[in-house]
Amino acid sequence: MNGAIYMSKSSNHTYSFPENFLWGGAIAANQAEGAYNLGGKGLSTQDVAPRGVMGSITEEPTDDNMKLIGIDMYHRYKEDVKLFAEMGFKVFRTSIAWSRIFPKGDELEPNEEGLQFYDNLFDECRKYGIEPLVTLSHYETPLHLAKEYDGWVNRKMIGFYERYATTVFNRYKNKVKYWLTFNEINSILEFPFMSGGIYTPKEKLSKQDLYQAIHHELVASASAVKLCHEIIPDAQIGCMILSMPTYPLTPNPDDVIKVMEYEHSNYFFGDMHVRGRYPGYMKRYFREKGIEIHMEDGDQEMLLNTVDFISFSYYMSTCQTADPAKQVAGEGNLIGGIPNPYLPASEWGWQIDPQGLRYVLNMFYDRYQKPLFIVENGLGAVDELITGPDGEKTVNDDYRIQYLNDHLVQVGEALEDGVDIMGYTSWGCIDVVSASTAQLKKRYGFIYVDRHDDGSGTLERYRKKSFHWYKDVIASNGNSLKR
Repeated sequence: MNGAIYMSKSSNHTYSFPENFLWGGAIAANQAEGAYNLGGKGLSTQDVAPRGVMGSITEEPTDDNMKLIGIDMYHRYKEDVKLFAEMGFKVFRTSIAWSRIFPKGDELEPNEEGLQFYDNLFDECRKYGIEPLVTLSHYETPLHLAKEYDGWVNRKMIGFYERYATTVFNRYKNKVKYWLTFNEINSILEFPFMSGGIYTPKEKLSKQDLYQAIHHELVASASAVKLCHEIIPDAQIGCMILSMPTYPLTPNPDDVIKVMEYEHSNYFFGDMHVRGRYPGYMKRYFREKGIEIHMEDGDQEMLLNTVDFISFSYYMSTCQTADPAKQVAGEGNLIGGIPNPYLPASEWGWQIDPQGLRYVLNMFYDRYQKPLFIVENGLGAVDELITGPDGEKTVNDDYRIQYLNDHLVQVGEALEDGVDIMGYTSWGCIDVVSASTAQLKKRYGFIYVDRHDDGSGTLERYRKKSFHWYKDVIASNGNSLKR
């Protein structure tokens, strides 16, 4: 393995990022593009979620929904891709807005104007030698499918998704070589509307319907893998999981078992994508909860179309305990868990644990022996735009540099551990509207976008200090990281 060589703190060994390591950044269509009603686009679930996953939904789009304009990447993508190229991106992860291609979701024919937009975007990436990494379904289902069919609760969704996937695979087969089926597919357990387009309120959704919806998604995901392999034989297609490494709060065996059971709920999705069959621990869970998954002929065979690689997001770790007296939720622990007393937290309460990334890389690789791709990792923070000594506006985001540096050092440690890692795309490489809170003041990017939560701003783009830092990291293939 050739690449930038480092000395590890903990030993005299050296390790390296592979020469073909895919450095880049990630966004989602619904958080960046805007233009929610242009180009023939239909409404999506995001267009009626003005407060992100945390808030209630509205009947129609409302002016306070920051995502309706986003950062206007729909009109400014050339400028943005040029900035990504300046940083040296090898890969750019984005998503296709399903409702740009099929505005209602159940049409027989796609919307040509929507297809052309992504042609233009992918052409712009490839002009600079940037490989698109494309998520088919990233937290946005056509709103019609949610309202009319209750999203993935309805088996008909499989056919609609297959038609959509077939359309974009055929259209972009010469432009896109890396695909993901569903973003953070396991998040449907906590956010059924945002993740699964399920219109039934979460508190009224039965476990039976939830896990039936998950089955439909898993069959659809496997079908997309099959279709991709048939239509684009030289492409690679993966799953995408929200990773949440979980530690026992104490060494009490009850806490350890609690962690095992909690992690099963997330490992389940990876197990299905890599092994293609329901694991024994889920069969037990279904028995004990009275859940019966309804399968149709061919489902089990379809599920055996397994992914080429596993991608995941990593932001934080969490703890679990069996002691009811200690079960206090942390404000930032979006999908459950107990705060770790040994870790600091971000302004939004997300606990910062760089070593957790090394841990989860090892856990996934030990379990699956498939290549891994870190497709989301980053720090949401309030940034202050200032005028730098050269007269250019910038942000001195040393806190973000420190966060990303410390996490990438742990990626290097995982490489030394022998983990096969394809690449790393920092989340929100340009400021986007937050998924969790739908704010713009919670910024992740290397590029500052002049837009604010009250709707004001010029939408101008400015390079932060981290922009130049990440450019150096990529140019040195990680050799500039500080351990």
